[in-house]
Amino acid sequence: MAVDANSNVDTSTGAGTGTGTEVPGPAGMPLLGSLLDLRSDSLGTYLRAQHQHGDLVRITAGPPGMRAELYCVFSPEGAQQVLASDAARFRKDNRFYQEVRESFGNGLLTSQDEDYLRQRRLVQPLFTRRRVDGYAEAIAAETRSVIDAWGDALDGVVDVSDEMAHLALRAVARILFGTDVEATADVVAECFPVITEYVLRRGYSPANIPRHWPTPGNRRAAGALDELYGVCDRIIAERRRPGAGPGSGAGAPGEDLLTLLAAAKSSDDGEFDASELRDQVLIFLLAGHETTATSLCFALHLLSLHPEQQDRARAEVSRVLGDRTPEAADLERLPYLTQVLKEAMRLYPAAPVIGRKAVAATRIGEHTVPAGADVIIAPWVTHRHPAYWPDPDRFDPERFTPEAEAGRPRYAWFPFGGGPRACIGQHFSMLESVIALAMILRAYEFEAVDTEIPVGAGITLRTTGPARCRIRRPDTP
Repeated sequence: MAVDANSNVDTSTGAGTGTGTEVPGPAGMPLLGSLLDLRSDSLGTYLRAQHQHGDLVRITAGPPGMRAELYCVFSPEGAQQVLASDAARFRKDNRFYQEVRESFGNGLLTSQDEDYLRQRRLVQPLFTRRRVDGYAEAIAAETRSVIDAWGDALDGVVDVSDEMAHLALRAVARILFGTDVEATADVVAECFPVITEYVLRRGYSPANIPRHWPTPGNRRAAGALDELYGVCDRIIAERRRPGAGPGSGAGAPGEDLLTLLAAAKSSDDGEFDASELRDQVLIFLLAGHETTATSLCFALHLLSLHPEQQDRARAEVSRVLGDRTPEAADLERLPYLTQVLKEAMRLYPAAPVIGRKAVAATRIGEHTVPAGADVIIAPWVTHRHPAYWPDPDRFDPERFTPEAEAGRPRYAWFPFGGGPRACIGQHFSMLESVIALAMILRAYEFEAVDTEIPVGAGITLRTTGPARCRIRRPDTP
C-alpha cells in the first residue's frame, strides 16, 4: 500500500472510490487536443466544457508525448470535496504552483505539509479580525490620496483597472512596510508584471528551458527578481538590526506587518529566518494587492453600467457615514455595499481557476479522478452555474441578501478558496474593499466608457484591455 506521508491517504488503489464511468470532455484537435482553446480563452473553454459535458470534465491539451489531462470540477459539491472534505487527497504539486514557488518564494500561498502548517501557526495571530481592523486608517489614507488625484483627471476619465491596482498596492505596501512604503511600491509596480508574465509563460508551457540559461527572457526575469529581493532584504535587515525601531503607519503605532512577522515566534515553531520572511512578504504583496484590485475594479465597472444600483449604494454610504472617514465597524453597517462587492466577486473572482494534483484516486459525483491527475476547480464557472445562479451573467446584488445566501450550497460562491487552505487575508480584503468603495462612491459618480472589459486568467484574474470610466462629482450636472 502506497501512502502519502503527509495526508495518510492510500494512493495505490483509491479504495472506496469506485471506478465510475469514463469522464466526458471535448474531443479537441487530433494532435493538440484543446491546447489552442485554452491558450486563447481558457475561461471560455472551461465554461463551454461545463455547459456541454457537465460538472466533471476531462480536457486534454498538448502534443503526443507532452499531453496534459485536466480533470475540471465545476459543481459546488465537487469544489467542496477537493478543497475541504477530501483536501488531503489534492495537493499544490502542479507545474504552475512550482513556477510561482520558484519566483515568489515558499510562503503561505505555495508551501505545503509541515512547512505550511508551521507558517500558518506563526502568521495566524497577525490576521485576527481585531488586528486587521486596525489597518482601516491606512486603507482610508491611501484611498483619499487616489480620490484627490482624480480631481486632475484628463477629461474626467480614469482607467479603474490601473487606478485600483495602484490603490491596492499602495495600501498593502503601507501595511506591510509602514514608513518604507515609498521605497517598495514603485519597485513592486515595476517588477511584478515582468515576473508574473514569466511565471505564466513557464507555468502553461509543455516544456521549459532551465531558468539559469542566459536567454533574454530568463535574464529579464532574473533582473526583476534581484531588484525585488534586494529591496525586501534591505528592509528586513533594517528591521532585525539590534536596537532598530519598527516602521510605522499601519495598525497600532509602530506595528507594520513586517515588524510583526519578524517578531513572530513560538516555542514549537521557532521564528522566520530572513529568507522565510522575504517569502511571506512577496506572497502577501502578490495576493494582497492583485485580488483586492480586481474586486474594486469590477465593482466600479459594474456600478458604472447600472446607475440604479450605483445610486442605491451611494445613498447607503451617505446615510451611514455622512462626511466622516469609514472605519472597520462600518462593514456591518453597509450591507448593500457589501452585496455589491460580493456580486462583483461572483462575476469576476480574483482567483478564477484553482489548481491541484490528485494524490489518490477519488470519486467525484459519477466519475473517478485518477491518482496523479491535474485537477482544476474554477470559481469562474461555478459562480455562473445555472443550477444555483439564475440568469448567471446578470449583475444583481440581491443575490447576496442573508436569505438568498442561506439557500445556496457553501461552495456555490468561493472567491477566497476554502477548506484548510482558505485565504488567510479574506477579512483584510473585504475591509479594504468596503472602505475604499464607500469613499470612492461618496466622492464620484461613474459612467462606463468601456462597456466590455476583456479578461484573462493569469496568477489572478486580469484585464486585457482598458476599463475606463467617466467620473464627476455627485453634485455636478
